[in-house]
Amino acid sequence: MTMVRIEIGRSGIHGLGCFAKEGIEAGQLVWRFDESFDLVLKKDIVEALSPGARENFLNYAFISKTTGDYILCSDDSKFTNHSSSPNVTCFVPEGCENNELECYATQDILPGEEITNDYRDFDAESDSIPMD
Repeated sequence: MTMVRIEIGRSGIHGLGCFAKEGIEAGQLVWRFDESFDLVLKKDIVEALSPGARENFLNYAFISKTTGDYILCSDDSKFTNHSSSPNVTCFVPEGCENNELECYATQDILPGEEITNDYRDFDAESDSIPMD
């Protein structure tokens, strides 16, 4: 669940992106997995989707490195783009063995600035993303 005010806009990185609507301070919590809000699906359920639904779902979902579950952010943070030099870092808090991912700003982010993260930090299928 997004913890800051965001908006979607055209991205210079890829199609649409997630942009700050307010200043975000370095170290501030930007996003946190919330099991009562975000969607979690097992692999067999995703594989049973129609081809069109599966393609759309996989465009926005990621696979948790902790559980292997598919996670779909239920808010517009699903439009956050990848960067090898992101302004947000995401990780599972120490000791957690479920989908408890948290994302924090690594630097001050100005209003209107695109919010980015490194998918390789949390997505089990992103290890093939080249360094940019």
